[in-house]
Amino acid sequence: MNLRLLFFIFGGALLFCTPIFAQKLTGTVTSLAKPLQGANVKASSGEGTSTDADGKYSLLLKPGTYQVTFSAVGFVKQTITVTLAANEVKSIDVDLISSSEALREVVVVGSRGGGRTKFDSPVPVDVISVNQVAETTAKPDLMSQLNQAVPSFNYNKQSGGDGSDAIDFASLRGLGFDQTLVLVNGKRRHLSAFVNEVGTRGRGNSGTDLNAIPESAIDHVEILRDGASAQYGSDAIAGVINIVLKKDVKHLYVTGGVSAFDDSKYNTLNNVDPYGYYTGHKLDGQTYTVGIDYGVPIGKNGGFLNIGGNYMNQGKTFRAVPDTNWQTNPNINQAQPVARERRAFGDGSVVSGGGMFNLEVPIKGTDAKFYSFGGYNYKHSNVYAYTRSWNYDDGLRQNPTKFPTDANGNLVFVPGIMKIDAPPGTPYDPNNVYYDPQEDVYIQDLSAAVGFKGTTSGGWDWDVSNNLGRNDFHYWGQNTFNASLPYVPGQPIQTRFDDGGFNFLQNTANADITKHYNKVAKGMQLSFGAEFRYERYQLYAGEPNSYIDGGAKFPTTGSKGQDTLISKASGSEGYPGYQPSDATIASRTNEAVYGEASIDLTDQWLVDGAARFEHYSDFGGVSTFKFATRYKVSDEFNLRGSISTGFRAPSLQQINFSNTNTTVIGGNLVYTKLVPNYTDVAKAAGIPKLTQETSTNYSLGFAWKPAPNLTVTVDGYDIIIKNRIVISGLYSASDATLGPQLQNILNAQSIGDAQFFANAVNTTNTGVDIVLDYKKHWDNTHFNVLLAGNLQHLNIDKINVPATFKHSASDSATFFSDREQYFLKASAPTAKFTLNMEYGVKKFAFGTHLTYYGDVKELGFGETAAPANAPDPFFPYVALDANGAPVPEIFDFKPKITTDLYVLFKVSKITTWTVGVDNLFNVHPNTNVIPGSVNPNTGSSFGDSESGGPFEAVQMGFNGMRIFTKIEFRF
Repeated sequence: MNLRLLFFIFGGALLFCTPIFAQKLTGTVTSLAKPLQGANVKASSGEGTSTDADGKYSLLLKPGTYQVTFSAVGFVKQTITVTLAANEVKSIDVDLISSSEALREVVVVGSRGGGRTKFDSPVPVDVISVNQVAETTAKPDLMSQLNQAVPSFNYNKQSGGDGSDAIDFASLRGLGFDQTLVLVNGKRRHLSAFVNEVGTRGRGNSGTDLNAIPESAIDHVEILRDGASAQYGSDAIAGVINIVLKKDVKHLYVTGGVSAFDDSKYNTLNNVDPYGYYTGHKLDGQTYTVGIDYGVPIGKNGGFLNIGGNYMNQGKTFRAVPDTNWQTNPNINQAQPVARERRAFGDGSVVSGGGMFNLEVPIKGTDAKFYSFGGYNYKHSNVYAYTRSWNYDDGLRQNPTKFPTDANGNLVFVPGIMKIDAPPGTPYDPNNVYYDPQEDVYIQDLSAAVGFKGTTSGGWDWDVSNNLGRNDFHYWGQNTFNASLPYVPGQPIQTRFDDGGFNFLQNTANADITKHYNKVAKGMQLSFGAEFRYERYQLYAGEPNSYIDGGAKFPTTGSKGQDTLISKASGSEGYPGYQPSDATIASRTNEAVYGEASIDLTDQWLVDGAARFEHYSDFGGVSTFKFATRYKVSDEFNLRGSISTGFRAPSLQQINFSNTNTTVIGGNLVYTKLVPNYTDVAKAAGIPKLTQETSTNYSLGFAWKPAPNLTVTVDGYDIIIKNRIVISGLYSASDATLGPQLQNILNAQSIGDAQFFANAVNTTNTGVDIVLDYKKHWDNTHFNVLLAGNLQHLNIDKINVPATFKHSASDSATFFSDREQYFLKASAPTAKFTLNMEYGVKKFAFGTHLTYYGDVKELGFGETAAPANAPDPFFPYVALDANGAPVPEIFDFKPKITTDLYVLFKVSKITTWTVGVDNLFNVHPNTNVIPGSVNPNTGSSFGDSESGGPFEAVQMGFNGMRIFTKIEFRF
């Protein structure tokens, strides 16, 4: 017989008989008792298979002992030791835990080398499940949801702050927006191009726009409440926010929500004279949201692609005190029937949408993976600026310089933009005309990261990546005018202007290496790496009509009865365009190296140390260090603490931002300019180049499990920061105490008033974070309670006034005034606590969020001189109406509690429906008035506040009760 035929017959017989004599491992792979299709089952000998549609698997093995690994994308891998005897058939069922649930317990931030559980971490970390938070509140965006869920998270929604109304920044522990580092999947996220200016919290700060990351794509958020500059670099003074994207596959998530404010007290529709205000609807701020997320597996070794996206359409809100006339409302001591500063006070409208992807693909035949993530987000916001009234304060002043007029000085009325402050049917009178300019802001945000990671044969974990991000922020003036442009009869008046804007690009390349040593002490982890970052900032000018002085004049009668011509305000009203002298392009590079070692000296004692050196091309190098430790007093009680130094590099936005505004004083046009500190103006003022802010952080606390379902953590902190960057006060070219050199330069450049960025303030922030978390599950019932709180105090230790401004007490006080100091302290309330409770039985869950917002104080501009015996002669004072006595103009926003309720119903296995109400009792912050005093210039106490409206930007918000419903589908 042919030899080949013999081999063929023998081989076929052997192949046929093998199943008869082989050992078999079978079973079912599930998750939460549901079968998992496509799960991988692999033995240590190399044999493997995957589960079918019913989650079942079958694996043929020789007699012996094996390590069998069960894995699936989106689930925690399990490895089981299996011993098979000859001809044995063994059945093993495995239930895999969702990796998203496990990742919420094992955190990435806090150590560069790998995750630890929250309880065992040497530093405090919050883990927030975005989906669980979002479905129980009317708040439609990530920023406001985190503000409710994390007490040490600081966020204030602005109104009347120009671009600040269109973008939301946040920080931790009462510090600046730019003193918290944001990561996505552990990689540095780029900053916004925007810089907060006057009228806002965090003025002089930039920040990261968390709302540009779609919620649907987010699995959870890790918030490290501890200084971490030595590990992660610049900006991590207050802590780190790490946004972890989803990895789910074969699951489709679709969410939709509708909400609106029902404010029966302060909605402008309820005013006794609503024609004096802009109005909306009884249910205003109507918001519609849609989210979708889906993932697909790639290959058979755990690869995946997950894509999530969100769309939001949010309407405006309009708020005012219903009756501001003291003759009809004895509770409001004001002389005017309307608050003329802001006739359109409230939140602007927002339309936003975008998506993000998360990709990971194992490379065949290696222990390496390719990964990538990124996305795009578009946002259009429309907000109202301050009111322009032709007749200001019932004839006390007129404001024709901000209105289009004909050659004779008569108002040119523009229907659809201008409004009339008079009951319908009243004869036309230009003294009743007003309008609110609008600002359109368009924001585009783009990011993309790629990288490779793996493990060498020697057990070294490595990760190389490149991360690119770009943010563009573009202003347009809408329904407004450049009053200085000559009016031509028969020609349309321009009412929309391209005001220019700015963009910021950041590219970051990283290389990170980690090695675990199991035989050193009780385990040691060594990490080191390098980073190279390129940043580019551009400020681009608007169209000429958005900023030019068109030359139009307004005829008026002077004090001696002679006709004179006064200048009209130049530039588009609301927000004048950036001028060519403001435009700039700047870039820089940064190189960094770091090292970290974490060692378990004993089973109880963990020690962690890190060091980092960074060098910036524009200001030099800086070194930072960190030491953290945790000691297990028992299995249920851990002591932890840390000491670290930190830094924040001045952003390119702060170094290069410039803005020119105009005002009319005494009939003359005056330019006010925020001057970059590299200019000759800044040098003449003695303002040095910006350098890094530096910090020393101390933290001490404990984590305790007094019962199986209860965790308690308490962490105190002390953060000392030197050389904080702030914006100075305004200095006039007419101020002789500034010296001739600075005066001459200001006059030569036609700058009437100048202000500067400067490393001017040293602060100490002291506080404590408290978290009590209780979770109980039995049968089809659960009960969850979370009490979380933050107590904090910010002290201003020193103000570094340049020598140029020390020639007079007034100039010294102006540099960083009492008013600005109060604003810095008002970044967070003195106390903030949340109590979240949920009881669920079968298909229903009932819950509440109780939020306590502590005291916040702000100052007005001051309208009268301080008394002779005042300790600070430059502190703002106002006069009491009754006797004219001066009193400090301190707006005190007392502590408040808001109550949210919701009901969640599981309609089916795939559908969940939630209805609820935020701020059930329609609680508002105190109005910003001084009892017994009227602002003499505007006839309105509100006119002396920063917002110009009845409320300030405090964390609880001012829009009142909000009702909502949401539905979620999980396929």
